[in-house]
Amino acid sequence: MKKYTLISLMLVVMVLTVVLSACGKKEASDQPAEASTSIQNADPENLDDITMDALVDEAMKQMTLEQKIGQLFIVCTDSLDFNAETEMTDEMKTNLEKYQPGGVILFSFNLDHREQTTEFIQDMKETTKIPMFISVDEEGGNVARIANTDGMGTTKFPSMATIGETGDPSQAYTVGDTVGREISELGFNLDFAPVADLSTNEDNTEIGERSFGSDPDLVSQMVSQEVKGLQNNGVSAALKHFPGQGNAGEDTHKGYVNLDVTIDGLRDNEFLPFEEGIAAGADMIMMSHVSVKGITQSDIPASLSSLMVNDILREELQYDGIIITDAMNMKIITKFYEAGQAAVSAIKAGNDMILMPDNFESAYEAVSEAVEEGTLSEKRINASVRRILEVKIRRGILPLNSSILEKITQAE
Repeated sequence: MKKYTLISLMLVVMVLTVVLSACGKKEASDQPAEASTSIQNADPENLDDITMDALVDEAMKQMTLEQKIGQLFIVCTDSLDFNAETEMTDEMKTNLEKYQPGGVILFSFNLDHREQTTEFIQDMKETTKIPMFISVDEEGGNVARIANTDGMGTTKFPSMATIGETGDPSQAYTVGDTVGREISELGFNLDFAPVADLSTNEDNTEIGERSFGSDPDLVSQMVSQEVKGLQNNGVSAALKHFPGQGNAGEDTHKGYVNLDVTIDGLRDNEFLPFEEGIAAGADMIMMSHVSVKGITQSDIPASLSSLMVNDILREELQYDGIIITDAMNMKIITKFYEAGQAAVSAIKAGNDMILMPDNFESAYEAVSEAVEEGTLSEKRINASVRRILEVKIRRGILPLNSSILEKITQAE
């Protein structure tokens, strides 16, 4: 890729500075002569659309196709080096540099204590040219990788069912605010929470007490408040698991699951917490692997269904944030799809990101080959990368300064 000179980088910043200062500024007489607005000290959460588009356009111009494809994946450390658990290894470093994934997800086995965790995360951040999502499942209750690990020193919360029983949405805000602040201090910037599923089936052990409850209105308020709490601390929230799988009787980790629902039933119940989470500004929504045969007329998982991802979530619910699959190493996927086939199908269906492919290298290569062969267009890839970069800018993951532009251009 052609490297931009320092002069060209300075010009980019100057142009964006002019765009930013021109948008919504007061009359010249109201402005002190020395108060020239700069893109570097702007508030990334409140950038206007024109400035955001300009920033994303410039970043994407300087990215290779390989870097763009890498942005579509969030992977576990096992995918980078099976032996990399609590510290960076040479193989992990090599693979981070080669594939430039959009993010990593850490689990309990990656966490020993605070100092180790912050050092491990910092090493990963310093290795990639494009800043990554550093993610975790930190819901509270039994699903709290950090709080349930001795030595991490973060707040332990009860299950979200217990929070929901209070009937007080401010309690959900407290969860989000506390979790967001505490995991941000460790270097995390994405939490796969809150759970937006309704708990309406007693036999559902996969969701159960992870849900705020069965009342759509109450769960909606709880979800909205937790999103705000997390994102007020610079941590992206990820609503899960669309279209809502709390009524399922089986576990998608173990195999095929069909959700026996109608579209009207979903609209009246399961969609409501997601809609409130969207209204609250949730950066990400995770697609469930449940099938909804009554709607799609197919056994295909919702995560691989264009009808569910694109037509319903993207178009009907008007969601324009990042859509990510649930973990693609779950048996409901691996039993029926190879890693590469699943990854390409997910992108074709409208997902922006793929979480934990069963074989990262195979999945990456399959997407690359699909673009090369024309079965996936680069335009389609670009649409997802735009959403990913926009969230990274708004959350301060991708800083508003010329150094990040320079860093992106350091491609081989």
